[in-house]
Amino acid sequence: MTVSFRQPLPLLDLDVLRTFVAIAETGNFSTAAEVVFRTPSAVSMQVKKLEEQLGTVLFLRDARSVSLTEGGETLLGYARRMIALSNEAVSRFIMPDMRGVVRLGAPEDIGQRLLPMVLRRFADTHPGITVDVTVDMSAKLISRVEEQRLDLALFNCVKSAHQERGELVMREKLVWAGAKCGTAHRKDPLPISIWEDGCIWRADALQALERQRTPYRIAYLSGHSMAQRAAVLSDLAVAPLPRSNITEDMKALGEKDGLPELGYFDIRLITSSSRMTGPVAAVAESIRHFFSELPQAA
Repeated sequence: MTVSFRQPLPLLDLDVLRTFVAIAETGNFSTAAEVVFRTPSAVSMQVKKLEEQLGTVLFLRDARSVSLTEGGETLLGYARRMIALSNEAVSRFIMPDMRGVVRLGAPEDIGQRLLPMVLRRFADTHPGITVDVTVDMSAKLISRVEEQRLDLALFNCVKSAHQERGELVMREKLVWAGAKCGTAHRKDPLPISIWEDGCIWRADALQALERQRTPYRIAYLSGHSMAQRAAVLSDLAVAPLPRSNITEDMKALGEKDGLPELGYFDIRLITSSSRMTGPVAAVAESIRHFFSELPQAA
């Protein structure tokens, strides 16, 4: 009987896999280098070493971006699982008390565009903590925290309201959003897309239009920001949105377009004083850090 002796399979380096995942998620070597705190040349060397180790090409490169090959897509699933397992194992030893469930609330706009990034970062650093998210209107979220049905919540408010509640994490400018090269803002009466009663953006927008005596009609009424966005992109209406919500296929409209100037609003964080456990404090600190990195309104 012939016995075949083979060399053991090479072990994958978790640091290299983190770099690989960062490139896959950002689609750019330079941006990924900033994420993993390495130089672009060091990132390129890591990828070259990984491709040689696996004997396959992982990325297709062009002048502006990179995309995964079929082999790269296969590796991405393994890489994410390996990194998550490593984080979970390490956290059991260095953060043994950081385990449990945290109940977090957020309004829909934050829950849709910002919160996924916060929670993704948090899951990487605190794998033992599960965050359950409730999306609702700001006033209802504040009540849920006060009734101890939530541990903490982000909420929107105008500068004159709820100033005594929680802490300021960001201030945003409210603008009129229209379709790029659109004409909805030129119609009379002005077609607008807004949320239901209770939304602070609605109150500010309607008051501004009434002060300017601009005739308007509510063309789209919805409690979901996706419906607002659809109405804007279809050039059927304009909508009051945070400036950071304006995408490349939209345009921020203002006085030069015949629309009244809108004000600012605050994003604040409120926590339950009776529920400030280690995991809750960790989630709150992660939220503060995330918002501190975002551009703040003047």
